[in-house]
Amino acid sequence: MKLRPLFDRIVIRPIKTESKTDGGIMLPAVAQEKSQLATVISVGEGGLVDGKEVKMIVKPNDKILYSKYAGTELKFEGEELIVIRQTDVLAIIE
Repeated sequence: MKLRPLFDRIVIRPIKTESKTDGGIMLPAVAQEKSQLATVISVGEGGLVDGKEVKMIVKPNDKILYSKYAGTELKFEGEELIVIRQTDVLAIIE
């Protein structure tokens, strides 16, 4: 099964952060900050959104930096994914 977003939405897979500090201390999951880095899984087609033409810039497999509190988290086929709008993407990492 494939998850295909609509309009200006993007499905991303967050990149897991280290659970250890630079000094070697293990951090419990509760103390870790939510990662803002992700890999793009699939991209909507763009089109007219709120009366404005939206052209999709990001592509599948791009690494991105996204807004901290953006999107809707979901589990799809046992994988944790997030659906965000393209406007929540802050940068593409090259």
